[in-house]
Amino acid sequence: MPFTEICIYQVKPEKVEEFEALILEAKSFLEKQEGLLLLRLVKRGYRIDMPQIKEGLPPLEITRIVKSVKYLLYWEFDAKENYGLAQKTLYNSYWKSIEKCLIMPHDKYLGERLF
Repeated sequence: MPFTEICIYQVKPEKVEEFEALILEAKSFLEKQEGLLLLRLVKRGYRIDMPQIKEGLPPLEITRIVKSVKYLLYWEFDAKENYGLAQKTLYNSYWKSIEKCLIMPHDKYLGERLF
């Protein structure tokens, strides 16, 4: 069963360019990890409120940064063992540089994909 991680990064506004450059550099490195099935990074740029939901309207663009810029990293592996090895590789390479761009340590949500 595929094993997934969703990681939420809260990036300091003044570190957005540095963070994006690091993640782009790390992307090709991460894509080479054994057992990787899917890798995606999303920059939060929209929000949706009840009026948009009820009326079927598109989400609203976020126009100002309050505290941080949020990114979601989604990666999926064929097995949790390969995920663990990839984490070790990431920790020994880009982890510390990425952490310096954040307002707080990143959140990780782990689990097996249901569908």
